[in-house]
Amino acid sequence: MKSDLFSADNLAQQAVAPGMSLQNSKSVKYAVNGEMHARQGAMIAFRGNLQFERKGQGIGGMLKRAVTGEGLPLMAVRGQGEAWFAHEAQNCFIVELEHGDSLTVNGRNVLCFDATLSYEIRTVKGAGMTGGGLFNSLFTGHGKLALVCDGSPIVIPVAPNAPVFVDTDAVVGWSAALDTSLHRSQSIGSMIRGGSGEAVQLRLDGEGFVVVRPSELTPQKHSAN
Repeated sequence: MKSDLFSADNLAQQAVAPGMSLQNSKSVKYAVNGEMHARQGAMIAFRGNLQFERKGQGIGGMLKRAVTGEGLPLMAVRGQGEAWFAHEAQNCFIVELEHGDSLTVNGRNVLCFDATLSYEIRTVKGAGMTGGGLFNSLFTGHGKLALVCDGSPIVIPVAPNAPVFVDTDAVVGWSAALDTSLHRSQSIGSMIRGGSGEAVQLRLDGEGFVVVRPSELTPQKHSAN
């Protein structure tokens, strides 16, 4: 049988080392030798001796999503084998954290990550309840984290005395050392006249970077393996 479908670009090769790698721009391959974590419903294929276990719905079992505070259920993948992960054909990116690094991530953008990474749910400082109660997940430690993004992400540097303002529906993550607060860019008069649709943004101050996606929030599809 002959087809461009069987080109080397599409063929899944045997992993040469444990851990995650990009299969292509839309999926991540993880060679599991022990344990790793992923969002529930993200596994699209696997081979080998792997078990998938739903993590509890306590603090350690879900990642809060910004704006609404919704939880992102997680699962533990244990054993030896290879698994492929994806989410709605979104673009995939791998971030490698070293000791001392910390990254704040919107839960909806998390695909999978090494069990060596620590994560905790934190309220976004300065956001207050007027922003719907902003929650994000802080990742620290040493290991790799795979993120998904609807479209090609934009990485914007943040410098002292040059704050960046981002739509809370578009933000993917930012350097954890940045200071955050809510910024109102719409006057009362404009709100009375119907508003611009861009009333409140997340302001980031300090030195680091922020990652945004080129689209605003869309309804999430719920699925589970």
